[in-house]
Amino acid sequence: MAARAGLPDLVNHVPLSVLDLAPVAAGASTGEALRHTTALAKRTEQLGYQRIWVAEHHNMPAIASSAPAVLIAHLAAATSTIRVGSGGVMLPNHAPLVVAEQFGTLHALHPGRIDLGIGRAPGTDQVTARALRRTAELSAENFPQELAELVGYFTGDPRLPIGAYPGRGDMPEVWLLGSSGYSAQLAGMLGLPFAFAHHFSAENTLPALALYRRHFRPSQWLDRPYTMVAVSTICAETDERAQWLAGPSGLSFLRLRAGRPEPLASPEEAAAYPYTDLERAFVEQRREGQAIGSPQTVRAQLSALLAATRADELMLTTMVYDIEDRIRSFELVAEHVADALARTDA
Repeated sequence: MAARAGLPDLVNHVPLSVLDLAPVAAGASTGEALRHTTALAKRTEQLGYQRIWVAEHHNMPAIASSAPAVLIAHLAAATSTIRVGSGGVMLPNHAPLVVAEQFGTLHALHPGRIDLGIGRAPGTDQVTARALRRTAELSAENFPQELAELVGYFTGDPRLPIGAYPGRGDMPEVWLLGSSGYSAQLAGMLGLPFAFAHHFSAENTLPALALYRRHFRPSQWLDRPYTMVAVSTICAETDERAQWLAGPSGLSFLRLRAGRPEPLASPEEAAAYPYTDLERAFVEQRREGQAIGSPQTVRAQLSALLAATRADELMLTTMVYDIEDRIRSFELVAEHVADALARTDA
């Protein structure tokens, strides 16, 4: 059983959570995108979702969640029960002391509701990463040491020459995030909960989860492994409608890979885009492992993912153009899918 209060008891029902990137739709403002994420947080709280996380991305016109700590403060103040956190904060971009002070403040303001998901990659291009850290020396290779320093600020490690205030004694739920095996092994060795980015690294999901479980050591945080899998999910009344709504996210990813990030296109624009055969194959390949369709289809897809991964929790991320469709997707999952998702024991 999980030792930390933020993790659900391991009962048969699989908790569902939300990952949101505050997508900026074409023709909309950043303020509108952030208001839409706030509306989503409020509605998913009403629907019983376990947590909502926002992700740190930079230099991307389609994403407004570049300052997770600021957005988390706003979302936590706008809600009352749902856990709010980062999916994640990219530690190479920040001094550990700053992260400890930010999330210590958040925990002090909203005790028992804050999650700190930590990532090892910069989450952006190298030029932007240098602008964030303001040094030529990027620190992904120093991740274990910086993670230990960060945790030490929360726990009051006497080996650190200074303290974090707020921070010391105000420790949020700490997670490690990953899209490959490195963070999986480290999370296991440290006895931390682990969240895997299946939504953009599906081919690595099963190997990474196996590494995490193999290397897991009980800790003050957990006495058994706890895994969460993030999966792209678009649920609509029909399969055809869901596939239509999925068009913009596929086009957005294609443009990002080509070095041309743009605000999220409308479904009409995505459908009219002149894909080459190679581009269309790329988009179709990326949809493998996603859950897109009617409630019946999504139920089958998520059930299959659970059976394969034995995940303790699923985190759904839904990139669609209209906020009404985004909220409706989470409503349909809560109303018609959630109760059918049963845990598969290891």
